[in-house]
Formats: sequence, structure tokens, C-alpha cells
Amino acid sequence: MAKSNAKKDVKKDAVKNIKKTQKQSPASKNKTAHQNKKTNTGKSKNTQKKPPVKPVRIIPLGGLGEIGKNITVYEYNDSMILVDCGMSFPDEETPGIDIVIPDFAHVLANKDKIKGLFITHGHEDHIGAIPYLLKNFNIPIYATKLTLGLIESKLKEHRLADSAKLNVVKPGDIIRLGAFSVELIHVNHSIPDSVAMAIRCPAGLCVHTGDFKIDTSPIDDRVIDIARFAELGREGVLAYLADSTNAERAGYTSSERIVGESFSNLFKKAGKNRIIVATFSSNIHRIQQIIDEATNCGRKVAVSGRSMINVVNIASELGYLNVKDGVIIDIESIKKYTPEQLVIVTTGSQGEPMSALHRIAAGEHRNVEIIPGDMIIISATPIPGNEKLVGKVINELMKRGANVVYEKMYDVHVSGHACQEELKLMLSIVKPKYFIPLHGEQKHLTKHALLAQSMGIPKENVVIAQNGSVIEVAPKGIKTAEHVPAGRVLVDGLGVGDVGSIVLRDRLHLSEHGIIVIVITMDSATGEILSGPDVVSRGFVYVKESEELMSEITEMAYDIIDRCYYKNRGDWNSIKIKLRDGVSKFLYDRTRRCPMILPIIMEV
Repeated sequence: MAKSNAKKDVKKDAVKNIKKTQKQSPASKNKTAHQNKKTNTGKSKNTQKKPPVKPVRIIPLGGLGEIGKNITVYEYNDSMILVDCGMSFPDEETPGIDIVIPDFAHVLANKDKIKGLFITHGHEDHIGAIPYLLKNFNIPIYATKLTLGLIESKLKEHRLADSAKLNVVKPGDIIRLGAFSVELIHVNHSIPDSVAMAIRCPAGLCVHTGDFKIDTSPIDDRVIDIARFAELGREGVLAYLADSTNAERAGYTSSERIVGESFSNLFKKAGKNRIIVATFSSNIHRIQQIIDEATNCGRKVAVSGRSMINVVNIASELGYLNVKDGVIIDIESIKKYTPEQLVIVTTGSQGEPMSALHRIAAGEHRNVEIIPGDMIIISATPIPGNEKLVGKVINELMKRGANVVYEKMYDVHVSGHACQEELKLMLSIVKPKYFIPLHGEQKHLTKHALLAQSMGIPKENVVIAQNGSVIEVAPKGIKTAEHVPAGRVLVDGLGVGDVGSIVLRDRLHLSEHGIIVIVITMDSATGEILSGPDVVSRGFVYVKESEELMSEITEMAYDIIDRCYYKNRGDWNSIKIKLRDGVSKFLYDRTRRCPMILPIIMEV
């Protein structure tokens, strides 16, 4: 009995001690914990400190301060993932260049850390550089079915499809790679199967939209998953990175269905005339509406343009285009049909010199020749810089008797990017702590940043970055830490990166002023001129009408060589420099032009 009472007393004392400990002040608790730690052997898991949470590093390598060439790196500890890998088109400062791709130096320097490449959608400015990356680094690729189909087609052209690590994913999927988990979220854009991404790591949650708009009545009836973005907002978004392309435009972007209504009206107006529609090959919803309206009017559809044929075939095979049997015919067979039986869908909405529509306008297309009365619908807005090209094509088509319809006349195009009210709506439901505008020129990024501030995000929490900026984001703050290489690599034919600033400078010089070539053959022993100087002009003056000028150049070249040889005997480089400088000064004084001077001295 005494033993039993003793046990009860011990139990009561233990309960009193627990209650006493619970009533201790925080300072007392810390002191007690410190005392306990001193007596602990250190083996207890409860006393081990967790490693501090590091910031996630976000590195845009393209897509900032420009349209296209989108690629972004996410890094946490020893894990990296890439989002998109796009290209851009050359401009007037890059003559002769085919495409422009990102500089992959930072990616290749971190091969061991990179776990995968995630693609938001299948436009060239997001997938066009993938073959050039895979030639150096065979990285696993994660994309939706249609996007992956377009990527695979591109890789086949480069003979990379067999070795590529392609993984089909869908909205709602979560892929875990290294320190990251990536959730795909359905969004609307001008191409199906577009997704945004919720990227999680120990630092927090980042939302990366890719290109998007909010279309409440899309062609495929799949509305953007606003509910999921709202759930992420309630969960807590550390950083939000969003498309800024239309940040300058007020209001909302119109639904793609408006274009379908315009097509219906225009097809009726065409009457018995042939219809030719030029649009982006990747705008599958637009192509679907053209096919649907052609079917309603009892017309056949012929497809022209390599990229258009390729996309239509892939989209049809994968089920993204619904076409009744017998509606699509080969472009070679259009002569079998009368004009009122035909709709031709073609590339060239941007007036590209090698496109199908450009060749039609110039009368150089193998199968299509303009018939007076043809209705030609250009279903696209000119990309900045392409206005003159598009205008030239329109003028040529009209000269041939075509009735040309373009965006300013009817609603034959809507954007695939969100306007200001949609951008503000997304900011209000995602509720990010930090905001980084993506995808656009400086004016677009700045405008999007101002919109974010108007929605209550503090100015210090908004970062307008540059390509190569290393943005460190943590719950305690955001900062730009450093810069990594993030230039542009020029692709010219089969050459990748072998055309640099010096070559471009020479090309621009040649395009502006032309070239003068001076060819001389000299005796290496005596310095006697055995042949020449022969003067060849290209792009400078028409020789037959400038014989006197050519003779003066020849005499001057002879005198310069005669004087220089005895001062710089055998130093051909010095003679070339004197020749170039002397002729250049003479020509500028006489013509106020600066052609490239190319001296060629052959010694025998």
C-alpha cells in the first residue's frame, strides 16, 4: 500500500513539473533549452538545426528587352531547370542572318546541375532554339502533346529526334526534378496546349505564366484555369513572372471567336471568287475556323507553305484539327476546281520574302497565280518592323486585281496575349510578394511593372531585369546579385556563332557604300609591278559610266605603291594599309562616299 502511494506521489510531482514548465516565460524556456543542450550528447534529432533556406535564383537568358528568344533558368542549390528555349528573327542590323538564338554559355557551364527543360507552348520564340541546345547538351524535355509534336518535327530536320529525351505532360501534372517540383496549369493562347507553371522549391512558390490571355469562349472550349491560379494565390506566391507583350494595350483581348464571325461574313462576300487566307502556321484555332467556314460554304481547302503544311499535318494527326474527309486537297490539284470551290490557306502574313504569299504576290508561286477578283485575307497584325514588308505585298496583290482584306478593315485577327485588365486580374488573384515582368521590349516590361505597382505591389518588390541578370528571391527580399553571359548567337546557314560583330559591320558597310577591289601583281625581288593595278567596283558606281574615276583610282594606286615599296620593301601589309587609306580619302573627297577598299597584292 505504501509502495502504491509512493508511485502516486511521483506521478503528481511529474505533472506539477510539466505544468510549471508550460508556465515558464519564453526567456526561461530558452534558458532551460540552453541548459538541456549543454548536458545533451548531441545525438538527439530534436536539437539539430535545419539548414537555412537559400534564395531561389532566377536567370532570364533571353526574352527581356526584346520580342522572342525566351529562355529562363531557375536554380536552387545544386538543381537547375530551364523554362522555354526560343529563337528570334533577324532585323535590319543583322543582314544575311537566318535566325537568332540565345547564348547557351551559362547553361553548358552548368550541365551537371540542370535536370530538365520545360516548354510552355509551341511557338518558335519558345521552341525554335531547342535543336541548337540539344546538339551540345541532350537535356530531358517536358511539354504537352501538341508542343512536343512540333518539337519532334523540328528535331527530325536536325537528325536529333532519335536521341532526344521527350516527355509528354498535361495540365495538372506535377514533375519533380532535384529541388524543384513543376505543376502545369492550362492557359489560353493563340496555339492549343499552352501552359503556365507553378514552380516550387524550398525558397517558395514561383508562378511563370508563359504567353497567355483570358479567353472565356475559346475555340476548343477549354478556358484558362483561373481557379487554380486563385488557389496558388491563397497558398502564397513568392514570385510571379508574367507575359508583358500587350502591357501597353488597355482593356481586354478579344476572343478568337470574333475572327470566326468575320470569316463567315467575308466568305459570303467573296461570292464566286477564290479565297486566299494568310495567317501564322501555328495558329491552329484560326486554321480550324477557316476549315469550318470553308466546309459550310462547300469549298475545298488547299494548304501552301512548308511550315503551314507541316503544322496542319501534325495537328490533324494528334487530333487538334477536326477535318472532314475530302475537305483538304493537295495544292498541286487546285486547277481541277473552279474559284468558288476553293480556299487556300498560306503562310506569309508578315510579308516574309521567301513565304508563299510573297511569291504569289510576285507571280513566282508554282501553283497559285492571282485571278482578278480573288479575295485575299491577311489574318495577322504586322510584327513591329514588318509593316513595310506587309504593305509591299498588299500593294503587289492589289496591282494584280486582288481584293485584299487586312486587320484595319475587319476583325480578321486578335492577339494571343493578355491586355491590361487581364494582367491586373491575374495580379489580383495570384497575389505575389514579388513581381518580375517577362517577354517584351523595355517599354512593355516597364508598363507591366507600373501595373503591378498600381495593384498594390511595393515598388521595391518589382524587378525589371535584363537578359543575364541573376535575380535572388527569398521570403526576406529580392535583389539582382550578378550577371552571367546572355548575348545572342547568330545562325547563318549551317554556321552557328561564326558571324560576329566584325562580319556584321562589314556586311552593313557593303550594303551602304559598296566595295572597291584593287588587284596588283608584283615582282617580289624587284618590286616591279607586273600586272595592274586592276580596279573592280561592286555596289559603288557603275564602271562604264565612271571610267574617268576608275582611271584616277588606278593612277593613285600605282603612285602609292611606287612610293611605299622603297620605304617598306617587302612589307606587304604596310603597303596595303597605305593603299587603303589613300584611295579611301581620295574617294571621300570626290564622292562623299566611303566604300570598302580591299587591296590584293600577289607576288611572283
